[in-house]
Amino acid sequence: MKIFADIDGKVRLDVYLADETDYTRSYIKQLTDGGFILLNGKAAAKSGALVSRGDVIDVDPPEVVTTVEPKDIPIDVMYEDDDIAVINKPQGLTVHPAPGNYDNTLVNALLFRLKSLSGINGAIRPGIVHRLDKNTSGVMVVAKNDKAHLSLSRQIADREVTKIYLGLVDGHMKLPEGRIDAPIGRNPRDRKLMAVVKDGRPAITEYKVSERIGSRDLVEFHILTGRTHQIRVHAKYVGHPITGDEQYGAGSVCGSRGQLLHAHRLTFRHPATDEEMTFVAPLPDYFEKILKTLREKDK
Repeated sequence: MKIFADIDGKVRLDVYLADETDYTRSYIKQLTDGGFILLNGKAAAKSGALVSRGDVIDVDPPEVVTTVEPKDIPIDVMYEDDDIAVINKPQGLTVHPAPGNYDNTLVNALLFRLKSLSGINGAIRPGIVHRLDKNTSGVMVVAKNDKAHLSLSRQIADREVTKIYLGLVDGHMKLPEGRIDAPIGRNPRDRKLMAVVKDGRPAITEYKVSERIGSRDLVEFHILTGRTHQIRVHAKYVGHPITGDEQYGAGSVCGSRGQLLHAHRLTFRHPATDEEMTFVAPLPDYFEKILKTLREKDK
C-alpha cells in the first residue's frame, strides 16, 4: 500500500497510519520494527518518525491471503481505456478484501472484468487508488497500471481531484450553504469509527442544500480533504447525520439500508494525456425512489 502524505505540519508515523488505515498503533510498530514500512524509499527507523506533506509511505505487511480470485460480480464500468477504468459502485459492495470477506468485493469483480490492474497496493488491493465505504454508492476511478496509479495518487494527495457527493440528511441545515472545518481522528471510544476530535487531522467539507424535502435536506457535499468517513462524521458533527447511517446515529427512512450517500461527480486529470475528465454517476434507483416517496408525502 502506497500512501502520499496529505497533512499540514508534522505528525508521528504511527498516528498518521492509524488514521489512514485500520491498523492499530501497536501493529504499526510491529510492522516498522520488522522493516515492512518504508518512508520515502527507506525503512522507517521507528514508528514515532515524523511525517510531513509530500512524504511517501509504503506499507507492505505480510499478507494472510496472497491472491484474490476473479469473480463474476456485475459492475457498471462507466469508462475504460488502457490506463484507467471508472466504476459506478453499487451500495453494499465492499471495495477490497478484508478478513471475513475475500471473495465478494469490487476487487474480485475488477479482476474478472478488466485485463490489467496496477500492483502498487499489493495483491489484495490491485488498482485501488481511493475508496468508497461499503454502503456509499457512486463514481470511483481505478488504475490499470502503476504509472496511472502514481499519477492519480499524487493528484489526490495534492488535492487536485474534485469529489462531489449527494446525501440526504436528517433535519435542515442551519444555512443553505457553508463550510465545515473540523479535525477528524479515530473515535477514542470505538476505533472502528471516526469522530471530530481536538487532535485529529484537518478536514474540510463544503456543502450546499440542493432541496428541502419534508424534515430532511438533500445536500451536495464537496470534500476538500479525504478523511475516512469524512462526510458522515461532519454531517453528524453539525447535528444532521446522513439518513440511514446507523453507525453515526441516523435511522432509516422508507426502508433504506445503509447511509443515503452517493459519490455523484469525480473530476481528475487523465494520467497519460493530462486531459481534465469529469464523470457523473446518477443517483441509484433506490435513492431516487426514496426521494420520490418523501416528495409525495411533503405535498
